[in-house]
Amino acid sequence: MAEIEVILPKMGESVAEATITTWLKKAGDTVESEESLVEIATDKVDSEVPSPSDGVITKILVQEGEIAQVGQAIAIISTDGSSPTPTSVPQAESAPAEQVKTVSPTPAVVAQESNAPISYADSNRFYSPLVKNIAKQEGIQLVELESVSGSGQSGRVTKKDILSYVENRGTNNTTKAAPAAPPAAPAPKVVAPEKPAAASQNAGSKNYGGPVEIMEMDRMRKLIAEHMINSKHTSAHVTSFVEADVTNIVNWRNKIKGGFEKREGEKLTFTPIFIEAIIKAIKDFPMINVSLEGDQIIKKKFINIGMAAALPSGNLIVPVIKNADNLNLTGITKAVNDLANRARTNALKPDEISGGTYTVSNVGSFGNVMGTPIINQPQVAIMAVGSITKKPSVIETEYGDVIGIRHKMFLSHSYDHRVVDGALGGMFVRRVADYLEGFDVNREI
Repeated sequence: MAEIEVILPKMGESVAEATITTWLKKAGDTVESEESLVEIATDKVDSEVPSPSDGVITKILVQEGEIAQVGQAIAIISTDGSSPTPTSVPQAESAPAEQVKTVSPTPAVVAQESNAPISYADSNRFYSPLVKNIAKQEGIQLVELESVSGSGQSGRVTKKDILSYVENRGTNNTTKAAPAAPPAAPAPKVVAPEKPAAASQNAGSKNYGGPVEIMEMDRMRKLIAEHMINSKHTSAHVTSFVEADVTNIVNWRNKIKGGFEKREGEKLTFTPIFIEAIIKAIKDFPMINVSLEGDQIIKKKFINIGMAAALPSGNLIVPVIKNADNLNLTGITKAVNDLANRARTNALKPDEISGGTYTVSNVGSFGNVMGTPIINQPQVAIMAVGSITKKPSVIETEYGDVIGIRHKMFLSHSYDHRVVDGALGGMFVRRVADYLEGFDVNREI
C-alpha cells in the first residue's frame, strides 16, 4: 500500500508553525489532488492546506487545536485507490484509542484545572493565537498570563516567553500543583453561572431597549480589534488633509484603460496610480518610511506598500507589495490586482501580509470622501484616499480666472507624532497631491 504524508507547507520566511483549526476531511474519506483538507491559522492569516494527491486519508496525525511545525506531517494518504478504505478506517479508529491510553493522565489533570472556561478576551494586552493556545493547554488563567514578562515588541509575550514560563512553572510548582488545584476549582464554579446569567440579562430588551442579536467575534475580527487598540495605545495619532485635483488622471485613465486591459489582461484602477505617487513622495521624504523600536528609529531603505483589502467576511486585511519602488505602473497594477483577488479568496500567504513600511487605504471605494485611518504598526504613517467627485472650481488661465468642473478628492494622512512632526506629515501629503495633480496626460504605459 503506497502512502504519502501531508506536510504542513512553508507559508513564508517568518512563519514556522500553525494551529490546526478545522479538518475538512476525516480518516477514511476519499480526497482528490489539490482538494482542501484542513484549515490552519497563523498569527498573520488563515489558510487551507490542499491534498498532494488523489487517495484515501488513512490517519490524521495532528488534531484540531494542536500546533504543527512547518515541514511536519499532519496526515497520511493512501494512494492505492479503493483498497485502503476498509483497512484505513479501523486504523484511524484504533489510533486514537492508543493515544487515549497513553496520555489519559494528562487530560484528567487538565480537565480538573479547567472546569471554568479560560478566556483572554478581557485583557488589554495583545496575545497571539499561538500564545493563547499554549496557555489554554497548560490551564493558565488570564490573571496568571498577565504576569508573564514579554520579550517581544512593546513587551509582547512570545512563544519563547510562554514556553519558558511553563517550564519554570512546572519545575517550581511540582509539589504544589496538586494541592493548588482543588482550591482553584470552587471559585470558577461560583463565577461560571454568573456569566451566562449576565449574558441572558444583556440579551433581553430590558437592557437594550428592544430585540437584539448577540454575535461572537470571529478570529480575524478579534485579531483586527487587538491590532487597532494596540496601535492607538502605541502611537500618537495626528491626521492632515489635502484636497487634490485629479482631473488629468481621470481623463488619462478613461482614454487608455480599454487598450491597457486588452493588452495586459488587467484592469487599470486608480489605486496603482495613487500608490505610484506615494512611492515618489516617500523617496522625497524618506523619514516617513521608518519604524520605531524603543528610542531607536529604524529607517527603511526599501519601500513595501501595504494596501487595505476587503475579505469575503467583511473584515479587512493588508497585503503588501514588496519592493514596490522597483516596479513601474504596469507592475504595480498587476501586483494590486493579484493581491486583491487572492485576498477575496483567502489565498494569501502569511509573508504577503507582513513587512509593510507604509500603508494606503482606499476609503473612496466605499463612497467615503475622507477618513482618519489608524496606523498599521510598526509603521509610522498611513494614507486614506477618498472618493473622486466632480466639483466647481476656480481655474487660472492666461485670460483670467474661470469656473470649471474638476475631479477632486481628499487625501487623509495619519502619522505617529512621536517621530513624524506636523511639518513632515503635512509636506508629505501635499507632495503626494502635487504628483497627482501634475500627472502627464500624454503619458504612455
